[in-house]
Amino acid sequence: MSLKNTEANFFVGIYEKAIDKRFSFVDKIKIAKKAGFNFIEMSVDETDEFAARLDFSNKEISEIRTALFENDFYINSMCLSLHRKFPFGSADEKVREKSIEIMEKALILAKKLGISIIQLAAYDIYYEKEHQNSEIFFIKTMKKIVYLAKKYSITIAFESMDRKFAGTISRLLYLQKSIGGGVFLYPDLGNLTRFSNDLEAEIKLGKSEIVAFHFKDTLPNTFKNLDFGQGDVNFVNVFKYILNAKINVPFVIEMWHKPENFDQKTNFSHNFAIQVNIIKNARDFFEQQLRLAHESQG
Repeated sequence: MSLKNTEANFFVGIYEKAIDKRFSFVDKIKIAKKAGFNFIEMSVDETDEFAARLDFSNKEISEIRTALFENDFYINSMCLSLHRKFPFGSADEKVREKSIEIMEKALILAKKLGISIIQLAAYDIYYEKEHQNSEIFFIKTMKKIVYLAKKYSITIAFESMDRKFAGTISRLLYLQKSIGGGVFLYPDLGNLTRFSNDLEAEIKLGKSEIVAFHFKDTLPNTFKNLDFGQGDVNFVNVFKYILNAKINVPFVIEMWHKPENFDQKTNFSHNFAIQVNIIKNARDFFEQQLRLAHESQG
C-alpha cells in the first residue's frame, strides 16, 4: 500500500457510519478502498446491531479479516461509543462493572481484527442523572480499563467530547493524569473548536499524547450531521497548528450517511458507486484544506 496520499503523508481513514448501514461491513471495506482511503474506523455503539459485534463468531471475524487481506486494507481504529449506555462514572456499580466487561470484549475483538486504537467516549455519565461522584467513579473505572488495555497491548484513547467534562485537550490531560497514564488522546477537531479558547496552544500541549484525530465540522450546539463547509471549523488553521507541532498521526474523516443517498429502486452497483463518490468528495475536501495549510506556510 502506498502511503503517499497527502503532502504530509497522513494515514487517512473513514468512519464507517459515513457509508449507508444497508451495506455489510465487508462491502464498506470495499467502498472505502475504492474511494482512496487507507483504512476504515469500526463503530461499536448502543444499537443492538453494532453492540452485537462484541460477540462476533470466529467465522464472522474470519470473513472480515479475509476482506482486509484481499483489499490490502485496515481497520486501524474502533469508535467505542457503547459506553454512553454503560458509563464509567455511573452511580450504579453494576453499570460500571458492565462497562469493564464491554471494554474487555472490545479489546479482544480489536486483537482479533488487528485494530490498533480504541477510541473511548470520555463521558463520566451520559443519560443518567448527575451525581457528585461521577468523576471519581470515572477515574476509578478507567484505572481498571487501563490495566486491561495493557494486558491486550491495545492503545486506548479519549475522544474530546461534545460536553465540557472532556471538551478540551487540557481537560483530557487532567483526566489522564488523574488516572495515572495508560490512556492517550484522540481529539475531535470539531469538538475542540467549540470548547478551546486557544486551539493552537491546546494542540501543542497534547502533541506527545495524541494518537489520532477525528476530522469533523461543527457549529455552536451542532456536533454532527453537518456537511463539510456547513460548519465554522477553520480546518486550514487547525492543519497549520498540527503541521507546526510536527504531529504525524492518522486522521479519520467523521461523517454520517444520509438515507436519501441510498436508492432502493436501483441495483447494488449503482448504490456502491454513489457511496464511493460521497466519501471521496469528503476526502477531496480534507486534502484541499491540507494543501491550503501547506501553501499558507510558504
